[in-house]
Amino acid sequence: MTVIIIEDEKPAARLLQRKLQKLDITAGTMLHSVQEAVEWFNNNQHPDLIFLDIQLSDGLSFEIFDRVHITSAVIFTTAYDEYALRAFKLNSIDYLLKPIDEDDLEAAVAKFKERQPKPQPQAIDFDQIKRMLSNPAEKAYKKRFTIKMGQHLKMINIEDAECFYSENKGTYIHTTDNRDYLLENTLEQLEAELDPKQFFRVSRKFIVAVNAIKDIVVYTNSRLKVIPPTYKDDEIIVSRERVNDFKEWLG
Repeated sequence: MTVIIIEDEKPAARLLQRKLQKLDITAGTMLHSVQEAVEWFNNNQHPDLIFLDIQLSDGLSFEIFDRVHITSAVIFTTAYDEYALRAFKLNSIDYLLKPIDEDDLEAAVAKFKERQPKPQPQAIDFDQIKRMLSNPAEKAYKKRFTIKMGQHLKMINIEDAECFYSENKGTYIHTTDNRDYLLENTLEQLEAELDPKQFFRVSRKFIVAVNAIKDIVVYTNSRLKVIPPTYKDDEIIVSRERVNDFKEWLG
């Protein structure tokens, strides 16, 4: 079974790729724009299954189907609300609402496999979907956290986050006033919920905020060390395999 991912946000694409690996599915190709996808389809054998985000960096992904005849099965991955997505459930294999739940992902893949060895997904009415999404809403990212402190609830705005980190099986937010709060989210969940323009997962342990980077120092083994304004408990090291993506993210 050949699978590709079309997703403009590289961290989200990699996260989906890792979740598919847990299902013994390899998505070796990841595309990030309409133009890149069109060129790829024109020069490669089409896959059995496409995981397709709706809004790419250079337009809606439906434009791909206007320019290339594609018969591959499609599972949509999107941040749009459920009402607009009813048509997707009727005309494609399935849709997955971000952040993608692993159980939902497994169920969608199982639905696709039921149509094997010759899957014949129904035709997708892209014109109808375009009309429904003529004024698409912006993707909704995490704006604040609600922290329980005894009998009280504390609100923390996302602008006050300096970094997120995991420690002793817990996930914490470190704020710009040099305080730490335990969250219910995992780092993987946060990676999907945070605005990728503002936050980057530099390693298995840390997610950093672009506005809270005080300095960046060259570190051993081709790695980088990020120095935030107040967090001092541990070194924040950009893992070697993420250095190039980190530099690209910084712009």
